[in-house]
Amino acid sequence: MQVTSVKLYDPNPEIMRLLAGSKIYVTVMVPNQEIINIDTNHSFAVKWVQDNVLAYYPATMIRFIMVGNEILSHHRSAEDMQIWNHLVPAMYKIKNILKANSIQNIKVGTPLAMDVLQTTSPPSNATFRSDIALTVMPQLLKFLNGTKSYFFIDAYPYFPWSANPTNASLDYALFKSQTNYTDPGSGLVYTNQLDEMLDSVLFAMTKLGYPDIRLFISETGWPHEGDLDEPGANIYNAAIYNRNLVRKITAKPPIGTPARPGVVIPTFIFSLYDENQKDGPGTERHWGLLHSDGSPVFDIDMTGSRADSEYEALPEGHNNQAYKGKIWCVAARGADMTRLGRELRYACNQGNRTCEALDPGKECYEPVSLIWHASYAFSSYWKQFKSQGATCYFHGLAVQTTRDPGEKKFFL
Repeated sequence: MQVTSVKLYDPNPEIMRLLAGSKIYVTVMVPNQEIINIDTNHSFAVKWVQDNVLAYYPATMIRFIMVGNEILSHHRSAEDMQIWNHLVPAMYKIKNILKANSIQNIKVGTPLAMDVLQTTSPPSNATFRSDIALTVMPQLLKFLNGTKSYFFIDAYPYFPWSANPTNASLDYALFKSQTNYTDPGSGLVYTNQLDEMLDSVLFAMTKLGYPDIRLFISETGWPHEGDLDEPGANIYNAAIYNRNLVRKITAKPPIGTPARPGVVIPTFIFSLYDENQKDGPGTERHWGLLHSDGSPVFDIDMTGSRADSEYEALPEGHNNQAYKGKIWCVAARGADMTRLGRELRYACNQGNRTCEALDPGKECYEPVSLIWHASYAFSSYWKQFKSQGATCYFHGLAVQTTRDPGEKKFFL
């Protein structure tokens, strides 16, 4: 695939060893739960760098250390929020340990999600969230500026488009738009959603006094499959987005963005492999350029030099509009009965009378079947709690369906 750089979400020893001598640049990540220890325990910090960086460097060409992953996202737990005050001090600790070992060419940063911004549209109005704008962000930007590191941002045009597929332009999200958008505040003209997202970060940094910190896209991509209620997750869109992204990022001379034209923006595509055991909605398991068995999802030239006409035809996407029909969540065929029983009990124990209709003598008690009872419980739980983030997955034991599970022949 001619990949020149990879990002690891933990310092996996086997992968770090296998990358030695590969001429592939490596980015390695400090897990969120280790940030506080790195800040408060010097010997722990030294040992972390020794075990996870110096043990492999320079044979493994480590170039970036990411401290945490999207640690400032507003949906984080109260426990994660406690880490906020330790984030930048931990980054200083690691940088100083590298310096003490005469290592100058490894940059330290932290990848952030777009939700660190209070507003993003138009880009010129962008500001950081009020809960971090005067606390963590000035510290972080001072560190990045002083160490000549990058602002690492996870930017996914898929999410703002899929949240409003009826009114948002799919072509604009896929770099295919024939129409432009002019920012009324700056007068800058935009031709795609990603540029808007990146420039909103630049404007927000400028408002805090840091106009020159370089951008690095630490994650972007498009899902090639998803649940029934996740529009646009198909192979066609994923291939078009990623191919056009590569052409934009590898263009010579560099394209940059409207607010910062002609500037190189290093970029990681998420992800190399599908994550077939990951929880959450269906898209969570289908961002890969490769299936989990290593076979390609679609053809892509990572150098950006291949023309569209040189690719084979892609399967047409049929789910680019929000699904308007009814959807149920039922037990998957072939589900392990023991595990299914555990998930049934979980769904029924969440309160809100989720499984009241399954009590003996109640309207949904029959047929007396684990598969039927689990399917009712899954649908009931999902209907009541999906607005709070619940998904129809249940550790791989549930699937979405458009067929009413109340039909007598459904489970035959």
